[in-house]
Amino acid sequence: MKTKLLAVTAIALLMLSGTSAAQAADGELHPDVEYAIDAVPGGTVVDPYTVVWRDLDMQLSVPSPFARAVGTCADGQFCAYSGPGGSGTRLSFGVCGIVSTAALPVVASVANARSSGKVQARTGAGTVVGTAAAGTRVDVSGAVSTLRCTF
Repeated sequence: MKTKLLAVTAIALLMLSGTSAAQAADGELHPDVEYAIDAVPGGTVVDPYTVVWRDLDMQLSVPSPFARAVGTCADGQFCAYSGPGGSGTRLSFGVCGIVSTAALPVVASVANARSSGKVQARTGAGTVVGTAAAGTRVDVSGAVSTLRCTF
């Protein structure tokens, strides 16, 4: 009980620190991670933004300033979804170009989790029915057959 109370107190202190994730440089620990490993012994640093305490079943994760994930579409990817708002089955792509969405019976939304460029949802005739800018998601209508990724 005392261990869990200590863990909860440490998390509350971290949340009050207000340190920006953007302050972390590549290869350095985020200040909140440094604080956490000093405040609660026994943590294992996973990366500059994450520390875990296996004995406490606890994890501290600071959002990376470089993350571009959009919903469940991973950083650096672009995705088509069978449902609106990025719901349903996800089809993801990592190579920018024109890709087929034939693996999905219907495309109802598109997400662009890249740091630049656009993703266009297109019909078989090439009509653009939706465009997602970098870091955004858009619902689409029409029979989407391809996605066109631009830099």
